[in-house]
Amino acid sequence: MILPDPDPGAAPDPRPVIQAVKAGQGLDDAGAALIARGLACGSVSDAQAAGFAMAVLLRGIGAQGRAALTRAMRDSGRVLAWDLPGPVVDKHSTGGIGDTTSLIVAPLVAACGGFVPMISGRGLGHTGGTLDKLEAIPGLRTDLEEAAFRAVTAQAGCAIVAAGPSLAPADRRLYAIRDEAGAVESIDLITASILSKKLAAGLDGLVLDVKAGSGAFLAGTAAARDLARALVETATAAGCPTVALVTDMDQPLARSAGNAVEVAEALAVLRGAPGALRELSLALAAECLRVVGLGGAEALAQATARLDDGSAAERWGRMIAAQGGPHDLIDRPARLPRAPVIRPVPAPDGAVAAIDVAALGRAVVALGGGRRRAGDAVDPRVGLTGLRRLAEATGGVLAHVHAGSEDAAGAAIRAVQAAYRLGCAAPGPLVRERIVA
Repeated sequence: MILPDPDPGAAPDPRPVIQAVKAGQGLDDAGAALIARGLACGSVSDAQAAGFAMAVLLRGIGAQGRAALTRAMRDSGRVLAWDLPGPVVDKHSTGGIGDTTSLIVAPLVAACGGFVPMISGRGLGHTGGTLDKLEAIPGLRTDLEEAAFRAVTAQAGCAIVAAGPSLAPADRRLYAIRDEAGAVESIDLITASILSKKLAAGLDGLVLDVKAGSGAFLAGTAAARDLARALVETATAAGCPTVALVTDMDQPLARSAGNAVEVAEALAVLRGAPGALRELSLALAAECLRVVGLGGAEALAQATARLDDGSAAERWGRMIAAQGGPHDLIDRPARLPRAPVIRPVPAPDGAVAAIDVAALGRAVVALGGGRRRAGDAVDPRVGLTGLRRLAEATGGVLAHVHAGSEDAAGAAIRAVQAAYRLGCAAPGPLVRERIVA
């Protein structure tokens, strides 16, 4: 039997590429381009995208395949170029609980002379998303057109937005599918996802916060170090100077987990509140300044001064107002939505010895503060506050639950109680390691 010639106008078939990855043969430039183009235009189905993601998770694609996929996903849409009176730099976290540093670092670096066009994502798995947190602010928009994105960045020195349809569109689809397919914890996919968006933003420098611990996607320090090195090497090879910090996620970074409650805590830091969230935000801001040549040994002192004198808070106000939010939120955090039910989480007296941080994240998701699947609505009001940290005395309370109903509050109380273990322990360092190319 003579088969008809394939339709020359038909999209290339991604299945041979997926089969090659499943067989451990890696991913070359042509295969990466086929997958990325298909994700962007729709010729790769959701089922095929999930199959590709799972194959990469299980077999890996190596350093060359990782770089090929990153470039292909970056080039699946537009790559921005900037004409601003200062260097363009960004910071990205691999995700954790209570990690609200982006909301502090962006205006802080802007106050020091940098420009931060931050393209962020939504919650993934048990971790919160910067866009979900920002959208807890009444009226604020993260879905800005490119012209508006550029205008806010120029005016305020920083903007935090969703990736538009023309920026790394391949990642836009794969990001959500990874979550549903259970293929989040892949160094190759994490690297390509993060860097395709960041490199498409036209950056002069990048700083990465790679989490390690019970609340991170990669719990072990060695795995987090491997991811940090993969990110730094891939970005630097693509022409973007990059530094990574491996930081602790064996306890929540902030004392809050949720959306509106984390925004409120970020506002407190911008107004001068102490704590681990402030400490890490300053460290990341200083790295941002150094990586683009705005500060050397004095970078940390410079960032601290701009945080303490209110310059970062002023930049925050500019950014929030320019993106549609209230101009006076920094002074009126009560504008943020509040849950109707707030209950304490009782506990015996004692010191905190260990925390299952991922379990706290799952408790927030169960309250409605995150997504079980793409497209789920997020309740910005719910979450946890007053979270006890390692080696702290409970004082009879582990946290406070903010919930939409009494039943939801009761379930969250039980989940938080199960996530804590009392005893004797000493916390490790906040910054575990610094990775450079």
